[in-house]
Parts: sequence; C-alpha cells; structure tokens
Amino acid sequence: MPHKTKDKVVVKCKCGYKSETDDVVIIEKSEKQKEIEVINEAETMYPVVDAECPKCGHDKAEFWTRQMRSADEPETRFFKCVNCKHVWREYS
Repeated sequence: MPHKTKDKVVVKCKCGYKSETDDVVIIEKSEKQKEIEVINEAETMYPVVDAECPKCGHDKAEFWTRQMRSADEPETRFFKCVNCKHVWREYS
C-alpha cells in the first residue's frame, strides 16, 4: 500500500517490505458511511394474539411466521410471550 512520508512516497507490503518510489500516484478515496438503523428489541412490533405461554401461562403473545423448510411444506409459526419473553414455535 502506498503512502506519503514527508516528501517521498513509500510502498509498503504486509510482509514488511518497503520501497521508496517517485512513479506512484496516490489517489485518496473517501466513502460515505452507510447509515445503520438500530432497532430496540422492545420497539419491535408484531401482532399480539391469544396464545398461552408454555412457560408462564400468560394468554397473550407476539406472533410471526417463517418458511423454515421447502416451499411445499407449511411455514412455521413463532410466538413470543408478552409477559416473560419466552419464544416457542408451532408446526403444522
């Protein structure tokens, strides 16, 4: 990787080899940082349905589905207890 030191251009390798040269042009490249949106787990919004938690017995849980197996198999339903946050799944 070339870099400038005072008035000279030095080419360095990861292995430790370095060489001074005059025929290297350094073009500085700047990239915009990608904006990352962080979502707080407490703010996630899934529909709340009537489902009994197998851990605490509470009767409300968040609900979502996901295709876990091949497309000709039914999707898997996931539940997350609103009270104790226990997650379980239900197969068809």
